[in-house]
Amino acid sequence: MNKKMQGVLWVVVAVIVLWLGYSLLPSNAPISQDAVQPKEPIKIGFIGPLTGDAASIGQNAKVAVEIAVDEVNKAGGINGSELQVVYEDGQCTGKVASAAANKLINADNVPIILGGLCSGETASFASAAEEAKRVVLSYCSSAPTITQAGDYIFRDYPSDLYQGAFGAEYIFNTLGKKKVAVMYVKNDWGAGIKGVFEENFKRLGGQIVVEEGYDQTARDLRTQLTKVKAAKPDLVYFLGYTEGSIVGLKQAKDLKLNIPFFGADGWDDQKIFDGAGAAAEGIMYSVVSAPLNNAFKASMKAKLGSDEVTICSPQAYDGVKLLAQAMKKVGADPTAVKDELYKMEYSGGVSAATIKFDSNGDLVGANYVVKVVNNGKAEEVK
Repeated sequence: MNKKMQGVLWVVVAVIVLWLGYSLLPSNAPISQDAVQPKEPIKIGFIGPLTGDAASIGQNAKVAVEIAVDEVNKAGGINGSELQVVYEDGQCTGKVASAAANKLINADNVPIILGGLCSGETASFASAAEEAKRVVLSYCSSAPTITQAGDYIFRDYPSDLYQGAFGAEYIFNTLGKKKVAVMYVKNDWGAGIKGVFEENFKRLGGQIVVEEGYDQTARDLRTQLTKVKAAKPDLVYFLGYTEGSIVGLKQAKDLKLNIPFFGADGWDDQKIFDGAGAAAEGIMYSVVSAPLNNAFKASMKAKLGSDEVTICSPQAYDGVKLLAQAMKKVGADPTAVKDELYKMEYSGGVSAATIKFDSNGDLVGANYVVKVVNNGKAEEVK
């Protein structure tokens, strides 16, 4: 048999095999839709301050979320479905965040909301999310009251029950300051951490010589600072967000209030040090210790064009990853995701060695460090 005849024979055999295979299929066998149509994307919501008082923190967190989502999708998404995020600006205020959550729940019909960032944001819509049975995972809200927000409400950022106690002990024992003035922004975060701090500081034997609150939108704190100066404290415990803190620190310098200032995690924002300039030199603050890895830092720098990773961005990144892990196992049904989160022990993240939740949906455990501003940059106190 020559080569031409062999070629013809192979073609005939191939046609017969294909015909037999097709003829053996049931005549009514359905064609898999998965084979011809891509899977629907899975959408989740995001709420954080993209404008307003804490916008620099919210924008940084949004970048971290975008990086995590891109990594999830490049790895196959959620069992073949692309993960998408609907971003909403909560402006760090309850009214705006509540409206944003209402849109995400009722118009976008998302099963999960990643947010809010500010405690007042999360508190404003937690009950609506609970009623609608939508999972909420806050990456930054730390007010102690959120512990009781509901069965569907989680946070991978620690409660200020930890930070308030840490700050009190550090100031009293490490810094040796016994008489403290407290200035705080009058919202869920400021009032929550103030209460925990004062309770623990008094228990240690310290004295709160004056307590001054101010509205989140206030941009003149000279009245409060004048009262603080008159009380002659050893230190000012200043709880503020970015814009209010810049104003307060500069006005304190103008009033020659030359005593130490100690803040909380809201100060972990380079914009404060840039905006307050010389008035920020020497300030100290507590912040959650996050074991950032080089890959995450490189990804953030590539998108931001700077090395800045602000407070809560690591938790926002990890929040996407652990939610993706839960949905890969149980799907996107909110109740199934909620039940899975209570069981999870997520490791390998950039915000903590291990993330797991207690029966209230709170993060179990927290490690804090103290930073001090030198030459316009914050560095960890060793």
